[in-house]
Amino acid sequence: MTAVLRIVLATQNAGKVRELAEPLAHAGVEVLGLDAFPEIGDIAETGLTFEENAYIKAATVARHSGLLSVADDSGLEVDALGGAPGVYSARYADDLPSLPGESRDARNMRKLLQELAGVPEARRTGRYVCCMTAVTPAGQSLATRGVWEGRLLAEQRGHNGFGYDPLFFDPTLGLTAAQMTPEQKNARSHRGKALRALLDRWAAFVRS
Repeated sequence: MTAVLRIVLATQNAGKVRELAEPLAHAGVEVLGLDAFPEIGDIAETGLTFEENAYIKAATVARHSGLLSVADDSGLEVDALGGAPGVYSARYADDLPSLPGESRDARNMRKLLQELAGVPEARRTGRYVCCMTAVTPAGQSLATRGVWEGRLLAEQRGHNGFGYDPLFFDPTLGLTAAQMTPEQKNARSHRGKALRALLDRWAAFVRS
């Protein structure tokens, strides 16, 4: 019987864990969450690019856990905002006070809508970007990248997903990311593309 490979997903984001765990399980990989290693604590994302932050997270977790680790860093780039929020997507609105009962995602979307107020539809283009990196305890690494082009709406639609999904409109399907089924989103998304590229090279990487 082939031994099952155990890896750690280097994220505290439950939405990301859900999106990544099932495809990896189909590849014969047992996935552990970062909550299995509470001693690692928060990992400072000090990189200036998605690639740098993904490597920092994966390398830190691989070193502390002794297991192969996979991390992704992803975010939204809006053309009319010069590529913002970019690597700061998750903490984009940390400078704003929260409204009563408002989640972090909701606050980020509120700031994005404020920044895009008055921008015409034709200029509301943007993309989700994901860099996914696997790092072994010995320091070997494999990085992939996925991009999902779309447009930012002036109002939220849908209740699925996380992050900026209710505002991110995919013209090909005519839906926001928050209106898609998990299967639709995985087929189109930046994270799905980065993961499939990783899995295409996975067997050779784990044998190296």
